[in-house]
Amino acid sequence: MSNYVGAIDQGTTSTRFIIFDHAGKIISQAQKEHRQIYPQPGWVEHDPLEILNNSNEVVGAALARANLSGSDLRAVGITNQRETTVLWDRHSAEPLAPAIVWMDTRTDQLMRRFLQKREHSWFREKTGLPLTTYFSALKLLWLLENVPGARRKAEQGDALFGNINTWLAWNLTGGKDGGLHITDVSNASRTLLMDLQRCSWDEELLAEFGIPAACLPQIVSSGEVYGEIRSAPLRGTVLAGMLGDQQAALVGQTCFAPGEAKNTYGTGCFLLMNTGMEAVHSKAGLLSTVAYRFGDEPTHYALEGSIAIAGALVQWLRDNLHFFDLAEQIEALARSVPDNGDVYLVPAFAGLYAPYWREDARGVIAGLTRFATKAHVARAALEATAYQVRDVVEAMELDSGIRLRALRSDGGMVVNELLMQFQADMLAVPVQRPRIVETTALGSAYAAGLATGLWQSTEDLRANWGVDHVWKPQMEESDRARLVHSWKKAVERSFAWVEGN
Repeated sequence: MSNYVGAIDQGTTSTRFIIFDHAGKIISQAQKEHRQIYPQPGWVEHDPLEILNNSNEVVGAALARANLSGSDLRAVGITNQRETTVLWDRHSAEPLAPAIVWMDTRTDQLMRRFLQKREHSWFREKTGLPLTTYFSALKLLWLLENVPGARRKAEQGDALFGNINTWLAWNLTGGKDGGLHITDVSNASRTLLMDLQRCSWDEELLAEFGIPAACLPQIVSSGEVYGEIRSAPLRGTVLAGMLGDQQAALVGQTCFAPGEAKNTYGTGCFLLMNTGMEAVHSKAGLLSTVAYRFGDEPTHYALEGSIAIAGALVQWLRDNLHFFDLAEQIEALARSVPDNGDVYLVPAFAGLYAPYWREDARGVIAGLTRFATKAHVARAALEATAYQVRDVVEAMELDSGIRLRALRSDGGMVVNELLMQFQADMLAVPVQRPRIVETTALGSAYAAGLATGLWQSTEDLRANWGVDHVWKPQMEESDRARLVHSWKKAVERSFAWVEGN
């Protein structure tokens, strides 16, 4: 049988298809960006058909580069941007509206409506999540209330809900001609509709939100053979893995033991710590979530700190303020000054996520003087990511009682040496970059490969992991304390900008 496995990595800004071998090495890959649609302030949308077409295009390109066909792959896994919500017609296969992206905040009024009746603790107890605009339930409800005919179709089972993984899986396995309507436990745990302990849709939550059960996908494990892929160019193989992108990175970094943690530096930043087969309910502003479930094995859980804006801040400096032409140019600009010049940038563009959960916060640049230049602002932007990760690590250590010994890092920003060194300085622990940095795609490939026998156990996967580079702390504690103190002052300045929350 084939020793190759493929992974569709559908992210917030682009879609990739990567083919891995048994050693976890990349054989071939292709990538294509999709449009970011901003129809109103606070609204962020994607075109589900564009994402589907891009997925088929990059799959075809990667297979062609490796001179392979779909039947040459042992299996395919999917990893995806989580929470982003799609509602489509079962019979026409057409989306009923654009996808509402995870960072979209149009549901803030809906959130306040429900918080008048329920405390955050009520939702956390069932789902491990607070009620915020972040998760899928309110996005789905907004579509049901604002798209003509959507509720009627959903109640009759003629409209199907899913995150991007579900949308892709349905199309890959037949679409309107019998496609599988499924989602895995890791993605389901991000909807605010799943009981975290039972890993099933919660009837009380469905009633609370007014969500028809008929539109919901079947919840499956993160690694099992779901069915044959019936669409070109992957026809001839099976779909066998599915993980939300951050859980996939946890698997790709082989964080299978309680206390092992990784941080993904992407559009946002997401730090996950494996807590084993016990869901640890946070008291410090973190999320309790499903990490993965392979086949019939027990469900594994994680604590998560979600940061909305990381790489997106670099994109903002590039696209909105025109500081540079290419995102990678930020490092040279930031290095052109010896420090941040006492400038701090809090990227609360859509509020602050973990550990603050302040919907009323908005972005601020603090500490400006006539001395400040765009280089200082660029350096402050990179440092903002490291400060936010430090805030999450502090909360995670408080919740878990485990002191972080090292941080495994991945994502597009790990090539930025200045950021990685500053991160190590802020955490006062080593930051490790693995040999294979495409850990999100690798995690879904691992799930598919485990389900089809390419790898026999998670210990086989550990054998593939290795360190490419380690950044060790170099900063004096007094300097670290001074910088963190100023950062926290800047964060406080961002609070309560939006009145009425």
